[in-house]
Amino acid sequence: MKHELKEVIRKCDLAIKQEDFDKLMNYYTEDAILVIKPGRIARGKEEIKKAFIAIAQYFNNSLVPTQGEMTILEAGDTALVISQTFLDADKQEVDYSMDRRATYVFKKNSHGEWLCAIDNSYGTDLITNEGLKTI
Repeated sequence: MKHELKEVIRKCDLAIKQEDFDKLMNYYTEDAILVIKPGRIARGKEEIKKAFIAIAQYFNNSLVPTQGEMTILEAGDTALVISQTFLDADKQEVDYSMDRRATYVFKKNSHGEWLCAIDNSYGTDLITNEGLKTI
């Protein structure tokens, strides 16, 4: 059975590819966090939107995320998604892997819609001695 979160994530990937960041923000909680890179996070929709704009520019406006195998662990109104995430872009040299084991945490809102609360495309690779810093 296909979990509805797979479709939500597919829509998020499409919004990133199309650089429709206003639409993308509809899939985040107000207090969501985004791991920009190990050691840096964005908090809240405004910072997350700015981060996605900067990420798009970093990748020469050519970023195309897709998901491979996905595991979804659901408990009530919360779900942990562990996903094989592939990033494709025209940019030749990048600082981090384009093939990742992402972790996402989703919460169901009062309307029954899944919203991303934690967006961590680096998965456990972000565990460093530095910890995480807010931008």
